[in-house]
Amino acid sequence: MSEVIITVRGESETRVRAEEAAVRVTVSTDGPARGPVVERAQERAASVQDGLVAHLRSGEVSEWSSARVSVWSDRPWNNEGAQLPLVHHASVELSATFTDAGALSWWLGDVTESDDVQVTAVDWRLAPETRVHVERKVAASAVQVAVERAAAYAEALGLASVTAVEIADAGLLDSRPEVPTPRLMAARADAGPSFSLQPPEIVVSATVEGRFRAE
Repeated sequence: MSEVIITVRGESETRVRAEEAAVRVTVSTDGPARGPVVERAQERAASVQDGLVAHLRSGEVSEWSSARVSVWSDRPWNNEGAQLPLVHHASVELSATFTDAGALSWWLGDVTESDDVQVTAVDWRLAPETRVHVERKVAASAVQVAVERAAAYAEALGLASVTAVEIADAGLLDSRPEVPTPRLMAARADAGPSFSLQPPEIVVSATVEGRFRAE
C-alpha cells in the first residue's frame, strides 16, 4: 500500500458568555383623533430616546436608532357586523445595543411602565471583535481535529506520512454547501415581567472537511 487518500471531518465548539443585547421596542398609540394620537406617540418615543441617550453617554449603550415611524387609520367592525368610527394609529420603532445587562434590565423595567411601549425582541450576541477572535479559534481547532483524525486513520493502515490535500467548510468538498462555518448561534430572549436579565452563553461551532494523502 503506497498511497491512500483519507477524507475526514473535524468539528469544534465553544461557549462564550454574551456581551451585547440588541433590543427593539415599539411605541404604539391609537385613538379617534389623528393629531393627539401622533403627538402622544412622539412624546412617548422622545422619553424613550432620552433614556437611550443617557445610557449612551454612560457607555452602557453602544448605539441606538429610531428608524421606523408609521401612521395609519382604519374602520374596525363590531361583533354585529357594523363598521365603527375611524380609529387612528401611530407607532415608532426604536432599537439599541446594550453592553450592560443590568442597565438593560433597569431600562426595560422603566420604559414598559407605559402601556404604549412593547418590547418586541432581545437578541444576545458577542461583540464584533470577540466574535472574530472566537470564530478563528474554533475554526483552527476544527482543522486540528481533522488532522488528528486523518493521522489516526493513517496509523491504523500502517502509514506514517500524512499531507493535507484539501481543507474546506462542511459540504464544499462535495460541491453541496451546507450551513456556513464557523457558526454562531445567537441567543434570543423575551423580556419577562421582572426584567432581571442574565446574558446567556453563545454557542460558536465550526465543521470542516479535509482530504489527506497518507504514505
